[in-house]
Amino acid sequence: MSVRSHPLRVGIVAGESSGDNLAAGLVKAIRDQLPDTVFEGIAGPRMKEAGCHSLFPMQELAVMGLVEVVKHLPRLLSIRRQLRRHFIDNPPDIFIGVDAPDFNLGLEYALKRAGIMTLHYVSPSVWAWRKYRVRKIAASVDCMLTLFPFEQRFYAQQQVSARCVGHPMADLIADNVDQAQARRQIALEHNGPVVALLPGSRVGEIKRMAADFLNAAAWCYQRRDDLHFVVPLANYECRQAFDEVLSTIAMRLPVTLLSGQGLEAMAAANAVMLASGTATLECMLLKRPMVVAYRLSPVTFQIARMLVRSRYYSLPNLLADRPLVKELIQDEVTPESLGSEVLALIEDPQRAQELGVIFSGIHDELRRDANRVAADTVLELTGAGQ
Repeated sequence: MSVRSHPLRVGIVAGESSGDNLAAGLVKAIRDQLPDTVFEGIAGPRMKEAGCHSLFPMQELAVMGLVEVVKHLPRLLSIRRQLRRHFIDNPPDIFIGVDAPDFNLGLEYALKRAGIMTLHYVSPSVWAWRKYRVRKIAASVDCMLTLFPFEQRFYAQQQVSARCVGHPMADLIADNVDQAQARRQIALEHNGPVVALLPGSRVGEIKRMAADFLNAAAWCYQRRDDLHFVVPLANYECRQAFDEVLSTIAMRLPVTLLSGQGLEAMAAANAVMLASGTATLECMLLKRPMVVAYRLSPVTFQIARMLVRSRYYSLPNLLADRPLVKELIQDEVTPESLGSEVLALIEDPQRAQELGVIFSGIHDELRRDANRVAADTVLELTGAGQ
């Protein structure tokens, strides 16, 4: 181990729950090798638990959508200015921006120009839209840590230093997750088919998606009264928002609401209806068939339509580079379109089995001991490794 005159100092900023999880794993993996490492920046609960000091509440960064960000822009810019001053006045050995690219890349650019080593963890979707951002990424980061192999290949073509670490969830989730055990874990006493509904992890997503999902559930239940529905909700605010929508549904549905437990809900299911996002990756790793749906605010959707160049938006399809799972967006999201796909998945076990085989192959490719590889990269860049 190289001799250091001071403990390794790491600046680190995560902007939402998924980034908090990734960053916490990285913090722990670095601490496994260098226990006295000091971490400070913007941290969520898991990062704080791992020993990271937070200078601002992470919730202030968890803003989604082009239109929504504009409303919060003055405060976001103020936080970024304060962080820039703080880190330039108190330089860390390395700064790590975890996801939140619109916030972190600007901060990384300023810090790199000030001579601070920078690393970005989780590539923005430059391969899908706003490809011109590659130039800014190259000027802002010393290395990009990607979760997916196709992203590392993209950066190699652009002559940007990148390393694929795989995905931590691929390391955590077993090859074969037992459905009966998952039902016991959530105390679900139902022997028939189960459908998991995941309308999102933010209140705004719940408000946009819950009615679509519940109406689709009602459509399914009218045709199969042996179904049971489980809905994991990320927090109390999401539960409140979902309950409001649920109270407007005319049909009385057999629904079990869960606090968190998204993985268990999907593992317990025969089919999953979910909003686009990280949950689609988790569902794939659990080998559960799914239909993916999403709604954006009308203005955000119109802007995205002009800018997005990717054929797919769900992670299973992006990773396979083919339409493995059904994707529905905006006006395509109807009770019948969602419901008919769910029933088709339940009533065709061979299709579910074939999907499971393909999902297993992708799972193997993503299982790379992500936290350790990411930590090793940080220690190599800073000269703190062996």
